[in-house]
Amino acid sequence: MAHASLEGVVAVVAGATRGAGRGIACELGSAGATVCATGRSVRGAPSEMRRPETIEETAEMVTARGGTGIAVRCDHTDAAQVAALFERVRREQAGRLDLLVNDIWGGDPLAVWGRPFWEHPLQDGLRMQQLAVWTHAITSWHAAPLLVARGRGLVVEVTDGVGPGYRGSFFYDLAKSSVIRLALAQAEELRPHGVAAVALTPGFLRSEAMLDHFGVTEATWREAAEQDRHFLASETPFYIGRAVVALAADPSLMEKSGGALSTWELSREYGFTDVDGSRPDWGAHFAEHIAADPG
Repeated sequence: MAHASLEGVVAVVAGATRGAGRGIACELGSAGATVCATGRSVRGAPSEMRRPETIEETAEMVTARGGTGIAVRCDHTDAAQVAALFERVRREQAGRLDLLVNDIWGGDPLAVWGRPFWEHPLQDGLRMQQLAVWTHAITSWHAAPLLVARGRGLVVEVTDGVGPGYRGSFFYDLAKSSVIRLALAQAEELRPHGVAAVALTPGFLRSEAMLDHFGVTEATWREAAEQDRHFLASETPFYIGRAVVALAADPSLMEKSGGALSTWELSREYGFTDVDGSRPDWGAHFAEHIAADPG
């Protein structure tokens, strides 16, 4: 499909510092949108993630692609900061908000794998829920009145996985499953106001952190297959960004409201590709190479 135009659209991408959030913000910029990129990491003051990416960089990337990028530092666990964020949107964008993307995460350093939940540090597990679930609820609560006032719009809850299968770690599974439920609940209450809400998952995401984990770059990422053969089925953060653009431009969007969607399914439906022209299908790869052969 031709790249959709979102000229005039105002979006808030909460958690846009890196990964899927940055990819979504950038693709919205490519479509001509105004994007408020929020997060905790700013130049000279990184978050507890201790990563080099910043929201200023994301906003600059949005603008370089043809949109309008606005960096807003915001800790989404703090309701007062979130309230100030949307008051700024209301004031600067003449009350307009068309799209909210909840991609707030920050749980990677807190997750424990390969151990039962009662051996997972309790405070870390609860902190993960605060970072990855409470933040989404706080942000949607403050954004909803602006969306409702428009009588149209979209909330995207970024998650991991669309099925009921266990995600391998108790607190991680609780967080990601809860986000899907957040989308369903918002869809029910926003539907009478013409606003849609969906959960959306990428596949194996080739994020900045994942590239660093394997010691490769985006130019050499295939070399990571020597460590994990499944990485060959990975996708860039821009793939989910193109999925969000396609959803936001779909006149039949309300038919999907409440659903749990994936990049690979939407790629087939809307016809978009990843940046290299490929069409990664993590669902098919997982079914064939992981679920069918867990060894």
